[in-house]
Amino acid sequence: MLNYTKPIRWGIIGCGDVTEYKSGPAYQQTEGFTISAVMRRNAKKAKDYASRHKIDKYYVDADELINDPNVDAVYIATPPDTHKLYGLKVAMAGKPCCIEKPLAPTYKDSLAIYEAFKAAKTPLFVAYYRRCLPRFTKIKKLLDKNTIGDLRHVSWQLSKPPSSIDLSKSDNWRTNPDVAPGGYFDDLASHGLDLFTWLLGNVKKVNGISLNQQGLYKAKDAFTACWIHENNVTGSGFWNFGSSQNVDKVSLLGSKGEIVFSIFNENPIVLNLEGKISKIEIKHPKHVQLHHVESMRNQLFDNIMAPSNGETAVHTSWIMDHIVGDLQSF
Repeated sequence: MLNYTKPIRWGIIGCGDVTEYKSGPAYQQTEGFTISAVMRRNAKKAKDYASRHKIDKYYVDADELINDPNVDAVYIATPPDTHKLYGLKVAMAGKPCCIEKPLAPTYKDSLAIYEAFKAAKTPLFVAYYRRCLPRFTKIKKLLDKNTIGDLRHVSWQLSKPPSSIDLSKSDNWRTNPDVAPGGYFDDLASHGLDLFTWLLGNVKKVNGISLNQQGLYKAKDAFTACWIHENNVTGSGFWNFGSSQNVDKVSLLGSKGEIVFSIFNENPIVLNLEGKISKIEIKHPKHVQLHHVESMRNQLFDNIMAPSNGETAVHTSWIMDHIVGDLQSF
């Protein structure tokens, strides 16, 4: 395992919206990390990003950034359809890498990326940063303390009305099946499904139904699923991106009570213990990937394993492919 003793210089491939506020500043604010270069195919936008974020170098060619001797590690923040292309190149270069979620559009491609980094003996992280956010680490502590007794079931409803972009039928990579076969499910549901495996353990069996109900774009927009974790906790969920309701509700049922929370909204965590209800308010940090980035630092410098890595992300891809319909459950 690599063990660093000096600052790690990161290069970012794809300096778009997610890196402006959620992640980019987190790399710059984490002790032991710096950003030495960024890449975007549009030279004007790449230069502007580098200038605004005080980064010395910018590229329009990903290969140049990956092979830059002054770049020690690479963060791939492009849409999912290019994760495999760039990920395999970073693995070949032998550099640690963080890839935005989902790891790839399919389980097959996710597995290929994971195996490449495993063969290279190089760390692979994936930006499922909710595993590190304080509101969710609090929920994990409640579960670890057996606060609601023996866990029985987890359920999640995520539903949204179509956006103005959807209604206009404008180009959007999130609803392009070549980039995201499951549309918004790939982009959003992946966060929660990954979180459930961290909270409750891996899934051993999953079945799902997926389809396109609206016809506003080619990717799928309606999903329902049931699954069972290795510890026999059952799960169910439905995700609809063309409904009248805006709902994001997770329920964890136990033998002594229930925990209700949201994956994306900063609603209070509601704890119901035999009819006694209490609420816990925990806000996200200013840059939501900060704790995730710090966890990567802890692994690279101190060998403290980060909670989100290639192996855990591949399992999430396996779950998602079963729901979207690309894999048969067994």
